[in-house]
Amino acid sequence: MSKELAVIHYQTAISIFKTWVSRGIISEEELLTIDTIIAQKYGLSFDSIYRR
Repeated sequence: MSKELAVIHYQTAISIFKTWVSRGIISEEELLTIDTIIAQKYGLSFDSIYRR
């Protein structure tokens, strides 16, 4: 998978989870955990400019 495609997949997934936070389905803390897992899945580093 190209880096560009990985970023698109990461941002798409995170946008869904952000919607869940706004609806009260998950908490901000859970979103942070999910963000780390999704970033690792798509090969984004902790300090990537594409992470939230």
